Amino acid sequence: MPDLNFEVTAAEVIPFAAVPTLGFTLAITNRVPAETIFSIALRCQLQIAAPQRRYAREEQERLQDVFGTPERWQGTLRSLLWQHINIVVPTFDAQTTITLPVACTYDFEVVSTKYLAALKEGTVPLLFLFSGTIFYQDKQQNLQVSRVPWSKEASYRMPVSLWHSLIEHYYPNSAWIRIQRDVFDQLYQYKVEHGQSSWESALTLLLAQAHQEVQP
Repeated sequence: MPDLNFEVTAAEVIPFAAVPTLGFTLAITNRVPAETIFSIALRCQLQIAAPQRRYAREEQERLQDVFGTPERWQGTLRSLLWQHINIVVPTFDAQTTITLPVACTYDFEVVSTKYLAALKEGTVPLLFLFSGTIFYQDKQQNLQVSRVPWSKEASYRMPVSLWHSLIEHYYPNSAWIRIQRDVFDQLYQYKVEHGQSSWESALTLLLAQAHQEVQP
């Protein structure tokens, strides 16, 4: 029966994907090399192990929308589920290397985006939890099926700068927000009435007017 070891060794921005995507290099080693692995239907649960790093004061302020105020973090600072990944690993004997694609969003309604955007430097502690089905050939040349044990996992500390590079590559100098349709309709009407050519200029004008109203 195969005894697989998983190790995440690197990460990079995939520059021309359909959606913003990070690629994590995953090395898989079979400790029973006499067996041929035909394929693995691999599943991975990717978590952000938030309690495993320290946070600067500015980061703590920006993370209040995720974990609450810092004095509550003893009870609220927990790991965050980033996403589930499904991939088919092709045939190999002793060892192989594949890329785990992790699609990212810049939607600030998503908790993982709020968390990653709040970080300025250092690394993001990640935990990869594996499961799945292994199709292999044993020493007697028989086709066998076994499971990837739930105990199989791998840790990786992703540079915060990598995520910011990804977002800057796909959304240069931009941010995304979601608003209700009635609010959008009002904002659109304001943009038209004030002859603004872009959303940025309309919002800038609106903020300037609001600032003037609060001046003493």
